[in-house]
Amino acid sequence: MRTANLTAQAEAQALDSRRSPHWSALEDLAKKSWSLPKLFEQDDRRGERFQASNLSIYLDFSKQCLDEAVLKNLLALAYDSRLKRKINDLLTGVKINTSEQRAALHTALRLPKSASLLVDNRDVVEDIHQSLAKVEHLSERIRSGTWRGFSGKAITDVVNIGVGGSDLGPLMASAALDEWSDSKIDVHFVSNMDGSQLDNLLNWLNPETTLFIISSKSFGTVDTLSNAKTALNWLLTTAVTLSGSKQSVLRRHFIGISANHEKMSAWGIHPEHQLALWDWIGGRFSLWSAIGLAIAIAIGMPRFYELLAGAHEMDEHFATTDFAENLPVLLGLIAVWNSSFLQIHAHTVLPYDGRLAYLPSYLTQLEMESNGKSVTHSGMTVDYNTCPILWGEIGSDAQHAFYQLLHQGTQQVSCDFIACVRHYSDEERFATLRHQHELALSNCLAQSRVLAFGNLAVENTAMACVTDKFKNYRGNQPSTTILIDELTPKSLGALIALYEHKVYVMACIWDINPFDQWGVEMGKQMAESVYQALSQDKSPFDGSTNQLLAHIRKLS
Repeated sequence: MRTANLTAQAEAQALDSRRSPHWSALEDLAKKSWSLPKLFEQDDRRGERFQASNLSIYLDFSKQCLDEAVLKNLLALAYDSRLKRKINDLLTGVKINTSEQRAALHTALRLPKSASLLVDNRDVVEDIHQSLAKVEHLSERIRSGTWRGFSGKAITDVVNIGVGGSDLGPLMASAALDEWSDSKIDVHFVSNMDGSQLDNLLNWLNPETTLFIISSKSFGTVDTLSNAKTALNWLLTTAVTLSGSKQSVLRRHFIGISANHEKMSAWGIHPEHQLALWDWIGGRFSLWSAIGLAIAIAIGMPRFYELLAGAHEMDEHFATTDFAENLPVLLGLIAVWNSSFLQIHAHTVLPYDGRLAYLPSYLTQLEMESNGKSVTHSGMTVDYNTCPILWGEIGSDAQHAFYQLLHQGTQQVSCDFIACVRHYSDEERFATLRHQHELALSNCLAQSRVLAFGNLAVENTAMACVTDKFKNYRGNQPSTTILIDELTPKSLGALIALYEHKVYVMACIWDINPFDQWGVEMGKQMAESVYQALSQDKSPFDGSTNQLLAHIRKLS
């Protein structure tokens, strides 16, 4: 049984990583002239030395600009930062979200039913599995055709209305696991507040057979509720002509997922169709909870449990494995090395698998919203770089979009290449696509090689030179390659949890809180003020904003 140890909080945050002698040592090491070609020339076993594997994931970081001395100091810095204690705090319910005095218990969402975790003398695992049981009940009603719309017809389409983590997580996972989709239900996702996504959908959906999931932790997010209101009005327009009531529309066509049951009830969500969240779940960490209802509808609850199991196995690996073999720890420490010491300010995620098309967008939110911080736990302004700018794209598309900058631009960019060794469990189906899969794998390995070695990747000589400068490949762009045995619900769960814990490792070294997002709040407040000014024909702002308002009014 795990139990929250609230007294550990102060101790876990007591040490400033910069007071560690290993921080200073890393600053000195960063001043070296790092050359990936020379590192490989000096050590022909480098590919064997700088790798780790576990849970069907193989991590090759030999193409990072580091050596044994750097790795040794990074691992020592992790111990000096009391990372071991902080991992335990994460997993046992300590209130590590210090600005909001909350735990960050997304790992509890994937604990098995037999586990127990006491937080404030309450077993949260019991609550979690009660919620998951309700997810299973509702998803199976929809998948089996038992759930009927107001006119008595079975549901054919489900629209998840959310934003941020309530959209990106289930969207990414549903797309990645589409080949496991075994129902006739089509699942759609809507997030944009301008209504364009929803409007395009409503043009061809049938209101009698469409169900909406309103996903909002606070049930007060304007983006989500504005889309929900439009959906309700669309349904009511049809329901009136078919003698359907507002009450029947709300009961038969809406499910709510939120930590605010009062607001869900006030909006009109029937109590039986309300799913619980808790304040200790951050939106970008919530796909494991009831927020994953759309995933469960698409692939079925047994496979959703496999997704949870894969994440839980990564949690156990993170908690018990020596740092030198620990995948999230290594990935996080490398990211700290690149950003804080080598001053690499950009990072890109490049999956060479079309099923992972939404993974870069998901990780952009996960990392930048979590670690885009400039203040420590104690309120001190940091004087070192934290989270780099992150973006990405499917590798084959990225090659024809921004690889030009990676290979010949002036910016140094660290890269994560992600690929699956095997593709499709159906051997007959895979046989017809084998050549394309092998082509994708070849491009993945080729690009990481050229980024590391530049011209030497092809010419294979230390004296290589290019007469035409515009054909020169400078190389020395650091990258990590992550190979997954095969993409399954379980391995996807492990991959996502790997990146979640990477983010936490980085935050622990930087002494920042990765579980709040105050940076988005002021913009929301300002938007409301501008909205009021726009509707009331007022211009109380700066010269630029006032002029823009005047231009909008002139054309409205």
